[in-house]
Amino acid sequence: MSRYTGSVCKLCRTEGEKLYLKGARCYSDKCAFERKPNTPGQQGQGRRRRKVSEYGLQLREKQKVRRIYGLQENKFHKYFKEAERDNGITGEVFLQLLERRLDNVVYRMSLARSRNEARQLVLHGHFEVNGRRVNIPSYIIQENDQINVKEASLKKDIFQEIIEVNSNLTPPEWVTVDLENGAGSVVSMPTREDIQYPVEEHLIVEFYSR
Repeated sequence: MSRYTGSVCKLCRTEGEKLYLKGARCYSDKCAFERKPNTPGQQGQGRRRRKVSEYGLQLREKQKVRRIYGLQENKFHKYFKEAERDNGITGEVFLQLLERRLDNVVYRMSLARSRNEARQLVLHGHFEVNGRRVNIPSYIIQENDQINVKEASLKKDIFQEIIEVNSNLTPPEWVTVDLENGAGSVVSMPTREDIQYPVEEHLIVEFYSR
């Protein structure tokens, strides 16, 4: 499956806002978006962003959220269709499904510095869910699931660096974390209020409902 391999900082500049794709770096003065907020490319230098149509707003919102979670279009749309079949509010169920992906939960527990890093660590088999090794980033987490870094993996330099960098981060209320021991649990399902990103999910619903 194809995946974007270019500069993720350009994605933030394209969308005109921070997507927090590089973890701690996005909160520092090294953030590329803070230094160069204009759109990428020579034509973007010094130009104001054009006023966009209603369709354009819907498309940009869809692209923004897709990039936040690092998904390709077919997988992203699949989650939307699944949310549409649910009895709840489509937009909120959709975001909840995205939040419940294992790679996202690992990131939200501060066991990785970015979602992209979380995806790679899961793919390489460093995590267990309820005592069983899971290497599928799209694995959907359930309430009361226990997630932990494998004992052998926790001793690796990369996890020691993650623990040091993320030691001051506060995880969302729907998870509990013991960062030093690389373990955590999902105490409840994420709610709309738990998603602090500036997301207007109704625009995505309108985009796919055209």
